[in-house]
Amino acid sequence: MKIAVTAKGMDLDAQMDERFGRCAYFIVFDPETRQYTALENPGARAASGAGPLAVQALSQAGVDVLITGNVGENAEKALNAAGIRVVLSDAPTVKNAIDTFLSQQS
Repeated sequence: MKIAVTAKGMDLDAQMDERFGRCAYFIVFDPETRQYTALENPGARAASGAGPLAVQALSQAGVDVLITGNVGENAEKALNAAGIRVVLSDAPTVKNAIDTFLSQQS
C-alpha cells in the first residue's frame, strides 16, 4: 500500500496542506518500508484542471490512499475512478496524518 498526503513541504515534518488539487507536494509513504518520496503536484500551478492533473500524478505513483483536508466533488469522482481511497484529516503535519491513519487500520 502507498499513502499520499497533501503537503506544504517535502518531508514528513511538513505541514499538511488542506487543499488537494492545489497543494504544493504529495508525500508518498510506504508503511512497509517506512520510506517516503516527495512528489511535486503538477496541478499546483495549472491554470485549470488542477484536480485531474493531481489525480493522474497519484495514479502514476501507484498511490492507494490519499490523506487530505478537502477534496472537491469532481476530484473525488476522479480519485474514486482511479481506485484511490480518500481519507479526510485535519492533522497538523504529514507524519501526524500518517500515524493517525495507520493507528486506525489496526
